[in-house]
Amino acid sequence: MSVFRSSLNYLAGQLRQIGLFIALIAIVIFFQVATNGITLKPINVTNLIVQNSYILILAVGMVMVIIAGHIDLSVGSVVAFVGAMSGVMITQWNVPWWLAIILCLGVGALVGMWQGFWIAYFGIPAFIVTLAGMLTFRGLTQIALQNKQISPFPDEFRALGSGFLPDLGGGTTAVEPLTLGIGIIATLFLVLQGIRQRRARAKYDVEDEPFAWFLTKLVFTAAMIIGITYLLASYRGTPIVLIVLGILIVVYASVMSNSVFGRHIYAIGGNLNAAALSGIKTKRVTFMLFVNMGVISALAGLVFTAQLNLANPKAGDGFELDAIAAVFIGGAAVTGGIGTVTGAIIGGFIIGLLNNGMSILGVGTEYQQLIKGLVLLGAVAFDVYNKRRSGGR
Repeated sequence: MSVFRSSLNYLAGQLRQIGLFIALIAIVIFFQVATNGITLKPINVTNLIVQNSYILILAVGMVMVIIAGHIDLSVGSVVAFVGAMSGVMITQWNVPWWLAIILCLGVGALVGMWQGFWIAYFGIPAFIVTLAGMLTFRGLTQIALQNKQISPFPDEFRALGSGFLPDLGGGTTAVEPLTLGIGIIATLFLVLQGIRQRRARAKYDVEDEPFAWFLTKLVFTAAMIIGITYLLASYRGTPIVLIVLGILIVVYASVMSNSVFGRHIYAIGGNLNAAALSGIKTKRVTFMLFVNMGVISALAGLVFTAQLNLANPKAGDGFELDAIAAVFIGGAAVTGGIGTVTGAIIGGFIIGLLNNGMSILGVGTEYQQLIKGLVLLGAVAFDVYNKRRSGGR
């Protein structure tokens, strides 16, 4: 009985993460039934990943910014600006596509340096600086494109947003073998990593997660990865952008959980003054945080432009809102100091599923906006409730 009670107490303390997984499963099941099985068809799962990839990429950077207690309202405009610069470089200046990608990532870093300087070293709130950046880079986008669209792009560049890894089966197999192999390797890596982390926590006597829950969580996550892998392998295989996104998730999740830089971000978001007094170079961390956000925004801009095969002055409209919503739905605290990269990705998938499912059902855009707004409000309200229940303010 004591083991059962301790397990319940632990799960109650993890209500935020558990609720996020339950919400994701419930939304998938609802739309799978409501759309008569369209939601989990291989082609729709592939489209869901590809069409939401740039929002998920932005969410990876945005969650770090929000954990540190800041916000970035400029990412949609930066996406448009970098897309415009890639169009100008490739189609007008005849820059090789691979060099244009490198230069555009450099442009994103410069954007991050510009905004990070005013926030970190000049002391202007991030809300104001990035609001100014939203207007500034939208204007620069229109200037660079002269209010015109640029198209087309080389096939190699377009592959970044809409290409797939080679089909090793030559189109003769029921499932694409390379994708299946990647999925199996990813699953084994996840299982081994989970076991290693649990052993490390147990070694230092900080393990409080019940074994039954650990096993359930590990089996569920592995089954989900294998299921998605099978669906992707049943269509065209692995989208290139999914590989890019997977690398980002692994790298940044590791940075936030295992590196000094990640711990400093959490410390700054938890209590800025205490972090400064403890010796953390808060200005430098904040500056680097926005440089990173600039590079991430540039990558999202390249993916979005490659996917559409078009540089558009209106590209990126509302992207900042979707990225911020993904982070808060994914469990980040509005006051900073709390959040995970994995949670932000799950939040992004929840938004993507809502958009995809409601579009299949023919729900009007006005009702889609209403429902997404209520979901965001509910997620933040749930966060506030959890804090009050645990004695926080």
